[in-house]
Amino acid sequence: MPIQVALSTSSVWPESTAVAFEIAARLGYDGIEVMVNADPVSQDATALRRLADYHQMPVVAVHSPCLLLTQRIWGTEPWAKLTRAQLLAERLGARTVVTHPPFAWQRGYARQFVSGLSRMAEETDVVFAVENMYPQRGPLGLSIATYAPSWSPLDFDYPHVTLDISHAAAAGQDGLVLARSLGDRIAHVHLADGSGSWLDEHLVPGRGRQPCAAILGVVAGRNLPGAVTVEVNTSKARSHAERAEALAEALRFARAALHTTTPTA
Repeated sequence: MPIQVALSTSSVWPESTAVAFEIAARLGYDGIEVMVNADPVSQDATALRRLADYHQMPVVAVHSPCLLLTQRIWGTEPWAKLTRAQLLAERLGARTVVTHPPFAWQRGYARQFVSGLSRMAEETDVVFAVENMYPQRGPLGLSIATYAPSWSPLDFDYPHVTLDISHAAAAGQDGLVLARSLGDRIAHVHLADGSGSWLDEHLVPGRGRQPCAAILGVVAGRNLPGAVTVEVNTSKARSHAERAEALAEALRFARAALHTTTPTA
């Protein structure tokens, strides 16, 4: 089966979750990744199901509220938040829950993160796919240890990883090398570009310096079990039409790249 290309609801911010479903359906995306955030609709299984049914746009992944800006969504206990994301995914028929490694100050959560994810995975068909992150930069460009056990999934044996190409750029990594190193552990992809800045830019693919097309070729060659989600920043779009055109460009890029596979070696 062709790899699905989904749209993250975060890609339409500051517009709403409901708008993401409408744009995705109009442009011809295959599905939606729900970013759970302050929008009440993003937290409500019934509302999301109605949107999915109305637009004939399935939810393929749920992004748990583990960002710095969503730390108080669904409370502050990280395991409870991850469990709620799992339950939301199950109710919506989504295969994947995307999560980040713990923040460094979440010490208890960090100590149990790898073993706890393994236990949760044994109790559900939902796949927990941990994103590759990046070091934060402080004064004089010094790296700050923001995540624990590590920002890099190469340091731990997570069975399932979400490859985020923009995060690779912010970490100063070549996304193609990272994709090959992660191999069959890649269960889900966040498609966005980066220029090489230490900032997490989430550019439309092709507008930065990452080899996005080659990365998708490798992913396609390995028969990605999950979806490729367009997760780009359109907050500077001057109109709804300009935002939609950027998301149409990203969809065209993804579809073209996924038709060209690269040897997995």
